[in-house]
Amino acid sequence: MKARLVYWHKAKLQGRYIVEMRIYEVRRSVQYRDGVRYSMIIMDPITGRRVLMDNHHPKGPHLHLDSLEIPYDYAGEDQLVEDFKMWALKHMEIEL
Repeated sequence: MKARLVYWHKAKLQGRYIVEMRIYEVRRSVQYRDGVRYSMIIMDPITGRRVLMDNHHPKGPHLHLDSLEIPYDYAGEDQLVEDFKMWALKHMEIEL
C-alpha cells in the first residue's frame, strides 16, 4: 500500500506564522502501528519558535516544543488535530 494523503492544510497566519498539517494512511507495520504517518508544524520564521508533532521511525509519536522533544500518546486523527491546536495556542499563543 502506498501512502495515501487523508488530510492536508497549509497556511500563513498573521503574515508571519507558517502552519502545515499532513496526515497519511499507510500500511500498518512496526514503524507505523496505527497505520498513520503524520507531521504537523507551526513555526515563527522570525524567532525560530515552533511546535512540531510527528511520528517518524524510529522515534514514534512525539512532540517538539522548540528544541524540547517529548513523547506523544497518539489517540486518533481527531485528537491529534485538537492536541496540535492546543499546543499551538499554549506554546505559540496562536489560535488555529
